[in-house]
Amino acid sequence: MLQQIKPVYILTAILVLSGFTHLWNVVGFPDIFYDEGVYLERAMHVLTGLGVQDRYFHDHPFFGQVFLAGLFALTGFPGSSHSSTDAASISSLYVLPRVIMGLLAVVDTLLVYLIADTKYGKKIALASAVLFAVMPFTWVLRRILLDSILLPFLLTSILLALKANNFKNKYAVIFLSGVCLGIAIFTKIPVFTMIPLIGGLVYFGTGKNPKHVILWLLPVILIPLIWPLQAASTHQFGIWLKDVISQTQRPSFGLPYISKIFLDLDPVLFILGIAGTVYAIMKRNYVILFWFVPFVIFLLLIGYNQYFYWIPILPVFCISSAMFIVNLLEKINKEKLRNMLLVIISGIAIFGLVSTILIVSVNVTSAQFQAESFVLQNVNDSDTTVLANPTYSWILHYVFHKENIPNDYSFILFNQIKTDKILLVADPHLLIDLERGKKLYQVYNDSKTMMTFDEDLSKYDMTAYPYSNLKMALDGEHVEVRMK
Repeated sequence: MLQQIKPVYILTAILVLSGFTHLWNVVGFPDIFYDEGVYLERAMHVLTGLGVQDRYFHDHPFFGQVFLAGLFALTGFPGSSHSSTDAASISSLYVLPRVIMGLLAVVDTLLVYLIADTKYGKKIALASAVLFAVMPFTWVLRRILLDSILLPFLLTSILLALKANNFKNKYAVIFLSGVCLGIAIFTKIPVFTMIPLIGGLVYFGTGKNPKHVILWLLPVILIPLIWPLQAASTHQFGIWLKDVISQTQRPSFGLPYISKIFLDLDPVLFILGIAGTVYAIMKRNYVILFWFVPFVIFLLLIGYNQYFYWIPILPVFCISSAMFIVNLLEKINKEKLRNMLLVIISGIAIFGLVSTILIVSVNVTSAQFQAESFVLQNVNDSDTTVLANPTYSWILHYVFHKENIPNDYSFILFNQIKTDKILLVADPHLLIDLERGKKLYQVYNDSKTMMTFDEDLSKYDMTAYPYSNLKMALDGEHVEVRMK
């Protein structure tokens, strides 16, 4: 009886740890990243009744912004946040979106446990969950990203496919699994690479009946089709097709580069994950194989990669790592070494937790909120256009209802500025993007600095672990507000 109750207590402790690691200092770390502003701007576009598709750029399906807008509507956001122009009040506007991401990460932790428990038993399940809860690289789940939104839907689809035979009405469970994967793909297309994994689980787990797979496939195919159908209904199908193709052809450093970033940010999880995945594939573990390999092949083939594209792989890295450690120790005959399992897992967990706490306790956003506050207090609606990245512009436009606020500084590359003055928020992301076009470079060179805002991170050695993680959170390190 005690053995049956004990894992529940351990799981509860793991979920509490997960809540801490993903919700502590939620606004202070990491920096407010460019893409987060994009998705918040699009969510506000939906929330204000302007339609599900923001303007004419179709880079991703629109479920992510609809999901966020729905949660914002339920909570009264942003009206529930203070709208004064001081930096502290502005920072509060990011509390709810980041808390949503943190809570989704806690749900992910539970789902990782349930998947591993269903397939591999409680030892591996608990070890998998604790790795997912505390290892440093999982801080990427704090960001307001489509990858973070889709992950619980993906994991739920896998879990339902594994458990379908345990339910009386397995047809409903199979269909629901398909709905969840369909929603995940409708959030971000690359998750279609999980179709072989979950389709295989449905086929082999429910009696090798092709009808079950067809039932499962219906929502998997039909739900993402809403995206091109919406584009066609608004006479934008040609633009949609062009944008989807161009999205995969953007230049980047590719899979080796983001692999090196993962290794630098969390060497323990990366090495254990690779070792565990190779071990599982050698043992013909098809769940690990089809979870990992098709997605990585897709990343290898497309032209554009970001380090947070690893998010759908994080759960399988944790599961394969746990399986590798548990199976390896259980093969050792000596009783004392077998008893070391708890010590080893606890040691890795403590190392990961301490490393994560050191990282997420660093404040890297205050300069960004101070810059936003300065802009709000110094912009003149009638004669000034503000060019800033979306992390600033969505607040200016949708919360404070300022005029002449394009959603992105790239607006100047394709449109004429009609006001006499231009106020430019120049952060590290803009400096990287200056090469996108002559007009953007020119407005930067022709403008004069009004105020600078800096985040002093000099006391952290970013060449050494775990503070190497800060290298991926530097958009608030130096921000200039300039006027032309």
